[in-house]
Amino acid sequence: MWKNFPLFPDKATELAAEVDQLTFVFLAIALFFSLLVATLVIYFAIRYRRRSEGQIGETEETGIWLEIVWSVIPLVILLGMFFWGAKIYIKAYRPPADAVEYFVTGKQWMWKFQHPEGNREINHLHVPVGQRIRLTMTSEDVIHSFFVPAFRVKADVLPGRFTSIWFEANKTGTFTLFCAEFCGAEHSQMMGSVIVMEPQDYEQWLAAGQPEQTVIGSGEALFAKYVCNTCHFPDSAARAPILQGIWGKEVALSDGESVVVDANYVRESILEPTAKLVKGYQPLMPTYQGQLSEEELFQLISYVRSLTSGAAESEDSVAVGDSKESEE
Repeated sequence: MWKNFPLFPDKATELAAEVDQLTFVFLAIALFFSLLVATLVIYFAIRYRRRSEGQIGETEETGIWLEIVWSVIPLVILLGMFFWGAKIYIKAYRPPADAVEYFVTGKQWMWKFQHPEGNREINHLHVPVGQRIRLTMTSEDVIHSFFVPAFRVKADVLPGRFTSIWFEANKTGTFTLFCAEFCGAEHSQMMGSVIVMEPQDYEQWLAAGQPEQTVIGSGEALFAKYVCNTCHFPDSAARAPILQGIWGKEVALSDGESVVVDANYVRESILEPTAKLVKGYQPLMPTYQGQLSEEELFQLISYVRSLTSGAAESEDSVAVGDSKESEE
């Protein structure tokens, strides 16, 4: 009977085991000290109680070493807990460089996914087992929170900016996805699933519904459609910065500040071109606010990121991670 009521959800990633271990140790430490303090309180209450109406209490003399001990030991334990937790937190929220990137859009009340190959899904995400997956996420309306208990991953999904999280499933199966941030009347119905498949099965699934263009290919088409290449072309930097090789670099702004070219910066540059204007350029670029969907923004950003290597990868592309499109 109790197998249907597990203490913890299924573990489908290496991170899940680390998070569970950390949680159990924290609980054990908290329980130990709670019982210790409660026991000492009861003991001292009985041991030093007033035994007669006329008894006058006496001050107990304690040495400085006792105070040092009961201060240093908890401090060492707490610092150990902090650094252990910080190590796992950093691991959970810093995607590895070789992670394949998928795009996620939260919307009342559904999850929309786009694969780097261009395949799209709603409320279901198919991924291969053993592959590091990075999710770049944004919201079309209110704050959502992407939560897969079996992976022990959770991250807020915010309107107007990108957030990211990653995982590497180590077992196949179907794992429930929740929205863990109250987002309206049907918040409890905003559920989905992550289907982890064997690599060969995943490739077959992709091939069965693969569109004509990849994410980067779609971004390249949008780049041409909105004539971004009128100003952002390789042979001239007179009107706007050259995008080839700009990804991940720090650029100087007209106000004296500097910024690293990443997904959120490029996104802002597309929607609000004058917000962070690159030094030496005039505010000529028009805004594309209201003209591009979140999926199209991600496609453009993916294309711009692909230019880091000097050429767009229209067909065989890997997903883009810290994406951002820079059309200043």
